[in-house]
Amino acid sequence: MTDLICDEFQNTVSKYLVRHQSILDILSKIQESTARVNRSAVKTITNCGCLQVHAEKKELSPDATFDDFAIAKLLDNNLKGKICADCKETLENELGKTLFYIAALCNSMDINLYDVILKENKKLSTLRIFNLT
Repeated sequence: MTDLICDEFQNTVSKYLVRHQSILDILSKIQESTARVNRSAVKTITNCGCLQVHAEKKELSPDATFDDFAIAKLLDNNLKGKICADCKETLENELGKTLFYIAALCNSMDINLYDVILKENKKLSTLRIFNLT
């Protein structure tokens, strides 16, 4: 089912991508859209305030291990609060635009987006916590 959703999305993108079909346009639009994602995420903190950043140095005990992702439980994303509906909608819209241009890049390079997702998932599943990319 997921592969059908990815394939349908890629087909829709190829059907409606009219203005920015050049590979240079696609690459620059991906960069622009990811910058907009970053800006939307920052605005949840600096403009709306629904999220706050609380960051400090994390102290790990000397006997902490990577077993069963135990170390991940000691660390967090430094965010406090809950994203509000308006910020979530804005961020989802910007992420959607980024996905649009990623699918456009896949189309122009004859790459199946679902295959990319499967390969990345397999790599993550295989390398687990040692996937430090």
